[in-house]
Amino acid sequence: MTTPKPTPIHPVIAKVTERIRQRSAHSRAEYLAMVDQAGQIAPQRKGMGCANLAHTFAASPANDKLAIRESRRTNIGIVTAYNDMLSAHQPYATYPEFIKQVAREAGGVAQVAGGVPAMCDGITQGAEGMELSLFSRDVIAMATAVALSHKVFDAALYLGICDKIVPGLLIGALRFGHLASVFVPAGPMTSGLPNDQKGKVRQQYAQGLVSRDALLEAEAQSYHSAGTCTFYGTANSNQMLMEIMGLQLPGSSFVNPGTRMREALTAHAVRRALALSRDGAQPTPLAHIVDEKAVVNGIIGLLATGGSTNHTIHLVAMARAAGVLIDWDDFSDLSAVVPLLARIYPNGSADVNHFHAAGGMGFLIRELLDAGLLHGDVNTVAGAGLQHYTQEPSLESGALTWRDAPAQSGDLSVLRPVAEPFSADGGLKLMRGNLGRSVIKVSAVKPEHRVVRAPAIVFHDQQEVLDAFQAGQLERDFVAVLTYQGPRANGMPELHKLTPALSVLQDKGFKVALVTDGRMSGASGKVPAAIHVSPEALDNGPIARVQTGDMIMLDGQAGELRVEVDDTTLAARDMDAPDLRHNQLGTGRELFGLFRHNAGNAEAGGSPLFGAALHR
Repeated sequence: MTTPKPTPIHPVIAKVTERIRQRSAHSRAEYLAMVDQAGQIAPQRKGMGCANLAHTFAASPANDKLAIRESRRTNIGIVTAYNDMLSAHQPYATYPEFIKQVAREAGGVAQVAGGVPAMCDGITQGAEGMELSLFSRDVIAMATAVALSHKVFDAALYLGICDKIVPGLLIGALRFGHLASVFVPAGPMTSGLPNDQKGKVRQQYAQGLVSRDALLEAEAQSYHSAGTCTFYGTANSNQMLMEIMGLQLPGSSFVNPGTRMREALTAHAVRRALALSRDGAQPTPLAHIVDEKAVVNGIIGLLATGGSTNHTIHLVAMARAAGVLIDWDDFSDLSAVVPLLARIYPNGSADVNHFHAAGGMGFLIRELLDAGLLHGDVNTVAGAGLQHYTQEPSLESGALTWRDAPAQSGDLSVLRPVAEPFSADGGLKLMRGNLGRSVIKVSAVKPEHRVVRAPAIVFHDQQEVLDAFQAGQLERDFVAVLTYQGPRANGMPELHKLTPALSVLQDKGFKVALVTDGRMSGASGKVPAAIHVSPEALDNGPIARVQTGDMIMLDGQAGELRVEVDDTTLAARDMDAPDLRHNQLGTGRELFGLFRHNAGNAEAGGSPLFGAALHR
């Protein structure tokens, strides 16, 4: 690994980081004190009662039983999101036994500590289950904590990929931040039907030009095997985030399942967990990896790649679980100086496999480090310093080795150096105005579509929008204002189902935009969408007082969102509130009642989260 002289950090990045550090001083100190106290007794199973301890190894093989009983080997807890209905998580079926074998060979032991639920937004889009999606993140965080609550582990491996799952795992893991922790990806499926072609078929179906069978065949050719979906949505943004924050191995995010490289990386993750444990060669607990600098690096990675808008919620919650307090102003200020270096669908035509082949994370991180746009002086699971992440894995005679990432991008239409970015600023922008605060993913929106001034059409349900489209009522310039989609109202479901219909109207030449207190996810497309509007409608937000016919200005260039109604008139209007009782009916809705009772606004992370409970 080459170790060039580090470039001084960009002054704006230094300023934002220091602002976060000062804002977080109390909560971070409180968090670290909790972690230090938890780590004083190690291994913690030494202090357990005999009956308690006997339960922990009763079903283990003889040699593992002896190692756990005598506390003479590092014991790794495995927290897994395995299920075989979701393509991204199906590969994890064989991981536990493989991890156990590698651990034994390396002088440790491993046990499955527990499982967490793993739901897929791609399956629940537009359906009732979507209303439990954001709530599931906190269920996953709690399930992770339950899995580790037995206090018999010295390190932990986290097996998870998709939308709410990785954020939930990290929030739960940080409650046990005294443990060495490594996140273990399973990788994306190989490329199938190109995402832009799939998107065209979706638009054709929305117009009634192709049959449902044709649509299903296109979807099946795109989502065709084990692994993560190949577009750059929240799942793959999660993988980018874990890598750039130093929580999984360099170059491990986008290696396909079932390959020798994938197996070698998983084995190395086990060995690193042992090395990072208290009795290992490089003891480094999770709490000493996730700090203010690592969080800022995560935001920068999100901006430089045009990542998922969901992380303007999730990263806030993940950081807070470590006592680090960030907000959308931090995202906005960083976005002004971080260039957009990647174009991956829906921001371009390439998928994550093409990004990986073009140079991937190693190239991206080196470019940002060399330009002073990342903190290099951080702890990672690969060792001290982010410079480790300018390398990529290689197999030589079957052995895992590391080499410098390519000096040049393999495809400038997918991945570019800092000297010639796709855009001088980041892929996300904070929107401000008399409707509150919101975010927009501008990286996927062509410049000519980023400013829309048009009359509002108010909807309270995404199906109302689709029904109006099918009835031909939207053949005009308009801004769809979709309200009561926030965390308190109905769990803040993703509204990606609207993308094909709105895209058809935009392609016909109409000025079209979406304004909502809901989410559009990492699949946010080419139609400008001001999302996560905060405060939400159910929290007395001004968006609830917008009326059909009001003129809306959405300026994605200047970061402005407003309704052209004077503040006095707007404040005097009654809220146009739908009957939300239907949100308490049907399968799973009784669970959502718990979430609604505790949910926070989007900018606070969207829900109560572990960190909020720790730092009230």
